This record gives sequence, C-alpha cells and structure tokens, in this order.
Amino acid sequence: MSGAKNEKRKGKARPGFGLIVVILVLAFLLSVGIGLLSLTGAGPKLAGNIRSQEQALNAAEAGFELSWAQLEFAFNNGEMTSFDGQYLTSPTGIDLPSEANYFRKLTDLELLDLLDVDKDGQADYPNVLFFRDTFQPLGTENILTYTIFLIDDEAGGGTPDNTDAMMICIGTAGSGSGLTTSRLEIAIAVESPGG
Repeated sequence: MSGAKNEKRKGKARPGFGLIVVILVLAFLLSVGIGLLSLTGAGPKLAGNIRSQEQALNAAEAGFELSWAQLEFAFNNGEMTSFDGQYLTSPTGIDLPSEANYFRKLTDLELLDLLDVDKDGQADYPNVLFFRDTFQPLGTENILTYTIFLIDDEAGGGTPDNTDAMMICIGTAGSGSGLTTSRLEIAIAVESPGG
C-alpha cells in the first residue's frame, strides 16, 4: 500500500512549493513598489532643484543687465573711455590661467569665498562691481544675489587691449547648504567711434 502512495506523489508537486512561489511574487512586487515610490518622490525634489537653478541664472542675468547699464552710462558720459583700471587683478592670479586662483579653475562658491576672505559680506578687493547684491523679483521666496566683476581677457597672454573685457556674473539662489549658483561669462567691448 505504501508503494501506491509514493507513485501518486511522484506526479504531484511537493507540498509548500506554491507558498514559495507566492512569497517570491510578493517580494518582487514589493521591490517594484518601493522603486516606484522612490522614483515618484524624486520628482518634486528635482523640480525644486531646477527652479533654484533658474532663479540663480535669473539673478546672474539681472546683475549683468544692471552692470551693463552702468558701464554704458559711464562710457556715454565720458567717465570711462576704456576698461583700464576696472579689471579685477586681486587676489593674485585670479586673471591668470596658469595660477591656482584663476577664476575658471574655481567653483562659484570658491570664487565668492575668495573675494570675501573675512566673511563680512563685503568684497575684500577693489574692482568688484557688485558683491552679493540682492535681487528680489515678485513671487520669489528664495534669497537671490549677484556678484559682478571684469577680467582682462588678455591677462594670460596676447596683445594688451583695454577696450574689451570678460564680465563675470555669478547669481545665487537660496542660502546655507541649499545655495545654488549660476555663472555667466560675457565678452564685452567698447564700440569704436563710427562703428
């Protein structure tokens, strides 16, 4: 009789096999669900980061517009005829590509820290046109600032020409560890008479 029972069991699945399949399916569905939750949770954070980046860019652009208007006014009134004496040359090496302090070798935050060594909120070097000046458009909850300075684009080599410059505009949005930055580098030049 025991031989007949063994023959019947050979054709059937083992007891408990269905339970293992159900557990594996549930584990798979659980991992997919957790993955979807983390993915959907990242959307608002990503949107917030993009919004902060756009605000920092807007601050940099606002700083450029204000600086451009002031420079244009100074040139039109005859207060300035060239950019001579307006370039940022300190701290040492900020305008020289071979130096560690060269502005393109530094992040925006490193540049801002370099210009404000004593951390008093004021630039510690002459020829910084604006330093962390506030820009507050309507409907913006973030603190937006801009920093503007001119770099002699021939300082690292080439024929000296004080009728052109590189305007560096750094915009920031937020504060503390949530600070987002954006940098514009814009070539500007004095329009020659009759041109």
